[in-house]
Amino acid sequence: MAAPISFAILIPQLNFVTNNIFLGAYDSTGHALATAGITGVYYLIFSAIGYGLNNGLQSLISRRAGEERPEEIGLLFNQGVLISLFIALLGIVLTWFAIPSVFQYFIHDPERMQQAIGFLHIRIWGLPFLYIYQMRNALLVGTNQSQFLVAGTLVEAVSNVLFDYLLIFGHWGFPELGFNGAAISSVLAEFLGMFVIFLVIRKQGISKRFGLFSSLRFKSGHAFEILRFSYPLIFQQALSIASWEYYFLLLEHQGTVALQISNTMRNVFGLFGAASWAFAATTNTMVSNILGQGLDHKIWSLIRKIMVVSVSIALVMGLLLNIFPVQFLSIFGRQGEFIEAGIPTVRVVSVAMVFMSVATIMINAVIGTGSSRISFFIELFSLVLYLIYIYWALEIKHFPVYIAWMSEWVYWTGLMVPAFLFLVFGQWRKKVDLTLAR
Repeated sequence: MAAPISFAILIPQLNFVTNNIFLGAYDSTGHALATAGITGVYYLIFSAIGYGLNNGLQSLISRRAGEERPEEIGLLFNQGVLISLFIALLGIVLTWFAIPSVFQYFIHDPERMQQAIGFLHIRIWGLPFLYIYQMRNALLVGTNQSQFLVAGTLVEAVSNVLFDYLLIFGHWGFPELGFNGAAISSVLAEFLGMFVIFLVIRKQGISKRFGLFSSLRFKSGHAFEILRFSYPLIFQQALSIASWEYYFLLLEHQGTVALQISNTMRNVFGLFGAASWAFAATTNTMVSNILGQGLDHKIWSLIRKIMVVSVSIALVMGLLLNIFPVQFLSIFGRQGEFIEAGIPTVRVVSVAMVFMSVATIMINAVIGTGSSRISFFIELFSLVLYLIYIYWALEIKHFPVYIAWMSEWVYWTGLMVPAFLFLVFGQWRKKVDLTLAR
């Protein structure tokens, strides 16, 4: 189950990496690579909102599958699509009319600010395609058909590389669009990924089986059930990435190199952390599914097995990064100060990846029990610790970038420990027993 999910998570992250590699090669000054950190994390906020909605919908679909109620799955999916499109509309309006004023307050370099705003005014139009794609992921993972995710993600990855090559540099008669070319290529790639998954679901008979898109009328009962379960996850994910955007905006005050390094480290988390997030999504689905079958006594055995694999992969990835840090950093077309400051940051981030491989499984096990509000408060607690640390490290002490990235140690520890304590001592079993009794 985790392998295709990992692939589906990995490919969008590869798109970010591809954009940054091309931009690093295109812009010898390094300004594009630095600005891409701010714009990339901003778009990730909305991606995370969709991921939160995806997780909530996925858990509900998985629970219905465990209860053998397939007629409810299509109804939940259709309402998830309507909710996601409404959120996408809000995101587009916010990006066009509110974010320029926010960026003017935080970003000191006027050229970087205009570059970031121009990019986001294009990039944000990919949001409806991304959200529908994520809702289909929830359907496939929640019904244990995650193998069908591969086709869409492959098409998205290949098309993003092709469009980057054509639109950033202006090859084969296409206009040379530079930084904004990366935005257009990402939007086109997201559309193609969504379209291919639509074709796969239709060809496999999944659309007909669950009655997908048979009725897109708003059904308040199902919609409110999704929102009731998902809103803590949506806020949890959005606040998590928004705090990362705040980190990048504070880091902008330290100059271009600090932003370049941090943008690269964001790629490390996305690229090498795909396996951890895939096992986390698997944990969410499988915990919810076995609870639907009334097998709550098997949860800890499941968590331990998933965690062994997840941590092992994170250790191998971290080891590779520590053996070949220069080779990895050189991919982004920068040398000198970038490599020198980047190596200790790679060391810090590789340790954080191990923390993440444990914490993501713990918090997703909490979500899988149906305790999404508890997971939200755990996330909030962790974010408060994180924000206090980065403000102290960057604005008060003005520490180098590798010390600032130790904030990830703080964040993942703050997530992992309360989630573990809740799973051991929390009242989730009573809640599940009452649900099954009904």
